[in-house]
Amino acid sequence: MYNECESLEHFVNEMDGFLKEAKWPSKVLFVNDGSTDSSQQIMEDICSKNKAYAYLELEQNVGLSGAMKAGIDAADTEYLGYIDADVQTHPMDFNLFIPFLGEYDMVNGIRAKRKDTVVKRLSSKIANGYRRLMINDGIEDTCCPLKIMKSDFAKRIPFFDGMHRFLPALIQLQKGKVKQVPVRHFERYAGTAKYNLWNRIRKPFIDTFAFIWMRNRYINYHLKKRNE
Repeated sequence: MYNECESLEHFVNEMDGFLKEAKWPSKVLFVNDGSTDSSQQIMEDICSKNKAYAYLELEQNVGLSGAMKAGIDAADTEYLGYIDADVQTHPMDFNLFIPFLGEYDMVNGIRAKRKDTVVKRLSSKIANGYRRLMINDGIEDTCCPLKIMKSDFAKRIPFFDGMHRFLPALIQLQKGKVKQVPVRHFERYAGTAKYNLWNRIRKPFIDTFAFIWMRNRYINYHLKKRNE
């Protein structure tokens, strides 16, 4: 999260509902990406009252890829999920993913009937179309802020700025299987979006070339035997 103080109470209400009905035992790890509002204090209060919640506070704002990497590194469970604190996706939809996790290494949401602005929907459509054309990963909504991954796959993801735009493709790069499942999408509850039209289009174009370069040089290896 980054400067989401206005959304946090609503987010926790929705997450508490999920924790009570989750098909698997679950816990929540906040990653505060250098917020400058009161998000940190609110987050600390939440975590002090409920042992199901914990947090990381980053020293400074590093962007979504860096914050996501920090959360992945800190995860200590077999599976990890990702959701934004702006509550535009609903944590209860994690339960839609769980039945597929035996067969698939990642389940990625597809935002059905998106409630974003016209500019945001158009820029996302352009960026997704360009990415699919260039890397042919077959992923319809790569940046959907609702995902579950096997932690061992997530921890092997190569880290780079813009990584968050290619998570399904980075799982596929490890020969992992990705399932796509439609999820609900809602208007932003409060606060403001952190991206504008310029960085929604420009950065994905640049990052796609970086991904292609890395994919062409990526090495997969698997141990046959180890002497303990």
